[in-house]
Amino acid sequence: EWELRGPNGEIKSAGKVRNLITSVGDQYYAGRAALSSGLPAQVTGMKLGTGSTAPAKSGAGAALVTYLSDSHQAIDGSYPTAAAGVVTHRVTYAAGKATTASPITEVVLVTDALANATSSAANTIARALLSGIGSKGAGDSLQITWTHTLLGA
Repeated sequence: EWELRGPNGEIKSAGKVRNLITSVGDQYYAGRAALSSGLPAQVTGMKLGTGSTAPAKSGAGAALVTYLSDSHQAIDGSYPTAAAGVVTHRVTYAAGKATTASPITEVVLVTDALANATSSAANTIARALLSGIGSKGAGDSLQITWTHTLLGA
């Protein structure tokens, strides 16, 4: 889910899309659940992009396609949370962060968010394409919330 707000707090766009947990993400959750040592790296944040390749479990589409400069952002304080089989991550991009005149079209949940560079598939837990979010002006803020439901089938 995302919510883009203008400088005076009004909602400019909002929406909800399905994300895809990558093969690396599957191993991340399995490893975090079962291992007592050799744990996968913790999710540290999100990155944005302008690519349009469809999300995929592995290979093309399993990582950020076109990195948006200065869009590396750490997970918000008090996140992640886990309750009733649902893991929630949230990031808030403040005014002045990750600004672009181009539409933001992709987002990834990663283990290397502190680097101002694209993330490889090996560091990408999940990826989603965003539709209708538009561009982020210098005075806008953007909040993105991921939920992963791990209830089995």
